[in-house]
Amino acid sequence: MREKRQNDLGRDPVGPLLVRLAVPTVTAQLVNALYNIVDRMYIGRMEGVGDLALTGLGVCFPVIMFVSAIAALVGVGGGSRAAVRMGAGQEEEANAILGSSAALLVVLGVAVTVLFLAIQEPMLYLFGATENTIGYARDYLTVYLAGSIFVELSLGLNYFITAQGFSTVGMATVLIGAVVNIVLDPIFIFTFDMGVTGAALATITAQGVSAVWVVCFLMGRRTRLRLQRRFARLDWQVLAPVLALGVSPFIMQSTESLVNIAFNASLKTYGGDPAVGAMTICSSIMQVFYLLFQGIGQGAQPIIGYNYGSGQLDRVRKAFRLTFLWAFAFSTAVCAAIELFPLHFVTIFNDEPALVGIAVWTLRVYAAGMFMLGIQNACQQTFVALGQAKISLFLALLRKVILLIPLIFLLPSFFSDRVLAVFLAEPAADITAALVTGGVFLWRFPKILDQRERQLRQEER
Repeated sequence: MREKRQNDLGRDPVGPLLVRLAVPTVTAQLVNALYNIVDRMYIGRMEGVGDLALTGLGVCFPVIMFVSAIAALVGVGGGSRAAVRMGAGQEEEANAILGSSAALLVVLGVAVTVLFLAIQEPMLYLFGATENTIGYARDYLTVYLAGSIFVELSLGLNYFITAQGFSTVGMATVLIGAVVNIVLDPIFIFTFDMGVTGAALATITAQGVSAVWVVCFLMGRRTRLRLQRRFARLDWQVLAPVLALGVSPFIMQSTESLVNIAFNASLKTYGGDPAVGAMTICSSIMQVFYLLFQGIGQGAQPIIGYNYGSGQLDRVRKAFRLTFLWAFAFSTAVCAAIELFPLHFVTIFNDEPALVGIAVWTLRVYAAGMFMLGIQNACQQTFVALGQAKISLFLALLRKVILLIPLIFLLPSFFSDRVLAVFLAEPAADITAALVTGGVFLWRFPKILDQRERQLRQEER
């Protein structure tokens, strides 16, 4: 007899249910960020070369984000669609989504490894590497790419665990890997004197352990969605809507790679290695907190998707309201903390006076619009949960591709301090995108629910 799920998405009170789903998801996102953050903390303190090694690792960030974005493309799209199918009682279709998604993650993981290894060195120079940092970047990325299939499976399939309401199990997936990573980092980096290569090896070993955990759970007795051999194939009729829905979170994460490339290219021109190093610190801090905002939205997604599928639209409305309030309150608190205490955040990564000096003031500029990210993320994640692929895609493109990347290159023409101008692009894009997203949501959300109500009435006739 199948064990009862720990959370009933259709009947448990929405507020406590959202807490039970969001807290483990936020925790999981925080711990997930530690994979890269812990690497940077240790690498930034390598004796004599920490600042250059940290900058070299920052150059690899676009590739790391792209690998994670592929997991989101398949996992978020597949998990959201599976949740709606489960809510509608269509178990067979939900399991088919899981099987095809798992097969696609394996194929894409292999393809990414082969492609990026083939173009590695010219790609790293394009991303901002110099003769001083290319060696560190190449050493880290070679090992990381060799294990990228583990990243795809652990991150991508974990969405199917949380989509069922198993938020604690989803958190455990990330915790297990993080503990392995944190333990192995100092051993490989310092004890075995492997430097940045050791940091990458610790990361992919940890992701490998997480991938085994996820696969074993999804083949076990507790799960409602189960990996089955008969569904483990590339069925494009199943995958097409998965990819259509997943393209929004994919763009949100993959364009982070483009943004990082744009920042590094501009800052290498205007400020050299110190400015690129400061950007590495700023983006590391932003990554941690953005993942936390995202975790709140992801905790709400199973509730919104399941109840939208089952026709319980009042629960959908309540789940969104709570998500919005929590995300906005949290993003505002984080923004205030960074503006008041930037030095405390910067020195987590490096204590070289020259790098700290530029990183403190650039972080204040870079994070000035962070208080609006809660609004952006709550609305964006809700559109994904409701299956609104086109709107989600537009909003994903808006903040980074339409606004941020052009501003990175345009603003230096209007300021004498061009490094300041480059960092100003981030808050300008954050605030503008959040205002537009909020307006679009107020316009579309009631219409989407009204359309679902009419559909339900027709089905009852």
